[in-house]
Amino acid sequence: MKREKYDVTGMTCSACQARIEREIGKIEGIKEATVSLINNSLIVDYDDQIVNSDKIISTVRSSGYDARINDSTNNTRSESTAEIASQRIKLWLSLGLLVLLFYVSMGQMLGIWQPTFLTDMKNTSYYAVIQLVLTTPILVLNFHYFSKGFLTLFKLSPNMDSLVAIGSAAAFFYSLAITLYLLFAQDGLDMGQLMDYRDNLYFEAAGAILTFVSIGKYLEGRSKHKTTAAIRKLMDLAPKTAYVEREGIVLEIDAADIVIGDIVVVKPGMTIPVDGEVVSGTSDVVEALITGEPMPVFKQPGDRVISATINKTGSFKFKATAVGSDTTLAKIVRVVEETTSKKIPIQKLADKISGIFVPIVIALAFLSFAGWMISGAGFAFSLSIAIAVLVISCPCALGLATPVAITVATGIGAEKGILLRTPETLEIAHALDTVVLDKTGTLTYGEPEVTDVVAFNDRDSDSLLELAASLEQYSEHPLAKAIVAAGRSRKLNLLATSDFSAVPGLGVEAHVEGMKYYLGSRRYLEKMFKLDNDSIVKYERLSKQGKTIVLVAEDNSVLGIVALRDKIRPESKATVKKLKNMGMEVIMLTGDNSLSAEVFRTELGIDHAIAEVLPEDKGKVISQLQESGKTVAMIGDGINDAVALIQADVGIAIGAGTDVAIESANLVLMHNSLEDSIKAIKLSRKSISIIKQNLFWAFIYNLIGIPLAMGLLYGVTGLKLNPMFAALAMSLSSISVVLNALRLRLIKL
Repeated sequence: MKREKYDVTGMTCSACQARIEREIGKIEGIKEATVSLINNSLIVDYDDQIVNSDKIISTVRSSGYDARINDSTNNTRSESTAEIASQRIKLWLSLGLLVLLFYVSMGQMLGIWQPTFLTDMKNTSYYAVIQLVLTTPILVLNFHYFSKGFLTLFKLSPNMDSLVAIGSAAAFFYSLAITLYLLFAQDGLDMGQLMDYRDNLYFEAAGAILTFVSIGKYLEGRSKHKTTAAIRKLMDLAPKTAYVEREGIVLEIDAADIVIGDIVVVKPGMTIPVDGEVVSGTSDVVEALITGEPMPVFKQPGDRVISATINKTGSFKFKATAVGSDTTLAKIVRVVEETTSKKIPIQKLADKISGIFVPIVIALAFLSFAGWMISGAGFAFSLSIAIAVLVISCPCALGLATPVAITVATGIGAEKGILLRTPETLEIAHALDTVVLDKTGTLTYGEPEVTDVVAFNDRDSDSLLELAASLEQYSEHPLAKAIVAAGRSRKLNLLATSDFSAVPGLGVEAHVEGMKYYLGSRRYLEKMFKLDNDSIVKYERLSKQGKTIVLVAEDNSVLGIVALRDKIRPESKATVKKLKNMGMEVIMLTGDNSLSAEVFRTELGIDHAIAEVLPEDKGKVISQLQESGKTVAMIGDGINDAVALIQADVGIAIGAGTDVAIESANLVLMHNSLEDSIKAIKLSRKSISIIKQNLFWAFIYNLIGIPLAMGLLYGVTGLKLNPMFAALAMSLSSISVVLNALRLRLIKL
């Protein structure tokens, strides 16, 4: 299975998006196709043994659009900028001509002075010809509406361009017919007939429809450009050039040309272009982008450096280990882009409606025309009604309502170190009512230290710690590392061990100098023998101090206790309080003993603590909470909590900023700050609020606008919608949706 991204041009509304997805989905071997109207992109998952990119591109082109494989360069962005500039020139020309057209067609009605040859009824044919001359260039400048609109109409997949093309073409050709008639028959018409024909010219409507829609599309494009500002900002963090040492010569090359194994030279103040490992030199590097830590990190040979981080005062060389799309920054950008291209359930509903919206509007326009003709309203009146129906209907507002908000929210999240891996996360997170927090590495730093070593019988504390460190020397568990570190700090020797065996979440066992020893939790040892009262008393005394207790045993007797304590993150207590103030039930989930867990729970103000849970059982706890009707977020370190993160409605990985590929989490807090979980939930709530507002106004706009344009209120109020104002209203509806989504950039997280 292969995933490929394509740049798509020619899309104007969600009907275009739906058309491409539908046609690509018909191809054998396609697993999934997702089109983004915001990013003008198509992401396809397909079996490359059955179908290839040429087939995908040709299918897009046969649908009336164009596509090419995304090459991950700035070419598309440059072309987009050039296209906006071209639109701006055409728009100003159209607007200038439209002002003149309004002056000619409506100046007398508005009380503006006009020369006699325009106002004299005897010159009605010239009056019409002047409007024709001014309108024709507007049609030429905006001819793409006709070429795309009628093409998609003939392919039975009409879109917004089709509505605009039909409406403006009907107004233009009807007016053209009147003009030709006036040129040949004016001498035989009386003043009343000439006045009627003047009033029935719709050249200004044809020009206004195209110009107002173009204004709307231009402003919409500018606004959409702002929605992707965060993604562009991320992409711009990577330097364009870099210094590489090849065959002893330092060369300045394009950063995109760096290959794995290249020796990259980093000078003071430079941005690191790719990921790598320092081979010589030392310096301080600012990694705030990735880790959120403002203080520079000292780098020396053997240390890892990350793309887009900034070197301070020193100079060093590093070997490139990840380049191009494999760098940390590229992965972050890719996740953000893919997230903005995916759809949430609420959007899929809007897309379904948009997919059938345009054909329904065309049918309503035809029925309106026929209905008013039958009623005796006259051809000009009926045509005006039909044109208004066509141009006021806006599938764009429906199609943009959700994706623009998702794009803005995802970009803001990335800027703040909150990486949304799926757009569904936004929709689910706003409804969370329960947050489950892992203790070690989440509420605490995950770097425990030995606080007490209590030896029983004739042993001293050093010999007990020496034995414990020897047993733990091959374990990767944080407690094991802390015990080994404590032994080394006391300059104790690590004894040779054999037959080492670890039981995840419980303890270890091994032979040390021929003797079998056990080290682990009370639960682990009680499976083998009953603990004596003295051991239990000392165990409970230390546990009540919030310490994690490790027992060391030989055969059926406890040799002593090693107590450890992890340091609580400074933001943990405040975060718990804020979560509770947001209406969340906060639960701590830990493999620690219940006495120690209770101390932490009380100290942090957590509602409930579930202790002595093995890593593989954490998912069951989450499942039980969900079965009780709760919507659950699990916040963990993304490693030991993988099962729980997958099971949760929203899995949040903390402290994993350098690994954006954590498959178990829906959301990654790159800055290693628990407090960012609050920001993520706030962002979700505000985003969904904006999406609902957008959808509401998009639906209401069409529900009110279409009946008004059909003239359903004309008989009661005498109110009839002019096609020009219909076009203006249609443009404003799309712009308002985009601008409303941009309000997300103003929220304070």
